[in-house]
Amino acid sequence: MNASVKMTNASVVVKNAAGIDKKRFGWLLSPGLPVIGMGILAGYHFGPKPTKKIFALGGPLLLHVIIPAVDGLVGADENNPSDDEIKVLVNDPYYDRIVKLFIPLQMAANLFAGYVVTRQNVSMLDQILLGVSMGAINGVAVNTAHELCHRPKKSDHYWSHMTLAPLVYNHFRIEHPYGHHKRAATPEDPASSKMGETFYEFWPRTVFGGLKSAVEIEHKRLKRKGLSFFSKENELFHGWAMSAGFHAVMLKLFGKKVTPYLVTQAFYGVSLFEIINYIEHYGLKRSQKEDGSYARTMPEHSWNNNNIVTNLFLYQLQRHSDHHAYPTRPFQALRHFDEAPELPSGYATMLIPALIPKLWFKMMDQRVFDHYEGDLTKANILPKRRAQIFKKFGLSAD
Repeated sequence: MNASVKMTNASVVVKNAAGIDKKRFGWLLSPGLPVIGMGILAGYHFGPKPTKKIFALGGPLLLHVIIPAVDGLVGADENNPSDDEIKVLVNDPYYDRIVKLFIPLQMAANLFAGYVVTRQNVSMLDQILLGVSMGAINGVAVNTAHELCHRPKKSDHYWSHMTLAPLVYNHFRIEHPYGHHKRAATPEDPASSKMGETFYEFWPRTVFGGLKSAVEIEHKRLKRKGLSFFSKENELFHGWAMSAGFHAVMLKLFGKKVTPYLVTQAFYGVSLFEIINYIEHYGLKRSQKEDGSYARTMPEHSWNNNNIVTNLFLYQLQRHSDHHAYPTRPFQALRHFDEAPELPSGYATMLIPALIPKLWFKMMDQRVFDHYEGDLTKANILPKRRAQIFKKFGLSAD
């Protein structure tokens, strides 16, 4: 009887969620990304010689051209679930299955890539280009790791590590929920970019700063338990072991020739993810209290965007303000806030401008200025460019 009641309740939840979420099947675009990657690899492997370079660059073309174009055509999504609708969406297991479906497909795509790039007729250049394409897939995969790393179950944390294994970026599982979410939109956060800071200055600060932060966080956690950093309970070691296992399997199956691919996809994937980090909090800063602590994170401390297509690929990561307000809330229940500062376009479209400092500053510095109504003392500014930025807006830096 109880089992029957539970099954009935579950079916009601699914039925209600289906009525609430008009994008229900659109979320399959995210786990569909590794399938697209395998299609790109198949096109390269089986296609005629003149098309090989096009297929080799399929990942960047998808990410930087096709998705932004479709994003612009489809437009924004202003739909917000109510509190009651959020409860229904959170309890529907369909969304959890979508997130976890990404992982076996990601692993399959990487194995297929290892096979393709190590064929005798594949040049070093093509290995690198295919590495860039799969780096795009593995870079977006960090978003799956992000969704899982906030969950309370330990098993989800290790699924998160598995997704991060190709990039050897497992410290993210520790640093993001316990470091970035504590310090977001402050000068102390290595994952929050500063006004006037180029992406090329931000990259080493966030990559090495994030790693340092993760080590410190895990060291303190273990110390509270009376354990050494070199304890077998160190989760960083578990994640790094998973990364080492992934790369060892790739080398065992495909030999040393797979190395350029592995290095390229890791570098490109990490860089792609960090461009997103660069975009999310650029120039925004939480106010400080008299005791030096920061005000709680609010919607105005993250750049948001509601373009539907990019949100479908990224589990609504662009609704970043709600994510920081409710870090454990699953993607399907995230909401839009009118008071949150808006990007001129979706993350996918903003990737290229973020790589061109003059263009990025032209697009974003005015938005930071307008957001703070001309009071740049409230912004998170790179100290060495403070005077230059104030002068640009006709302000005194004194």
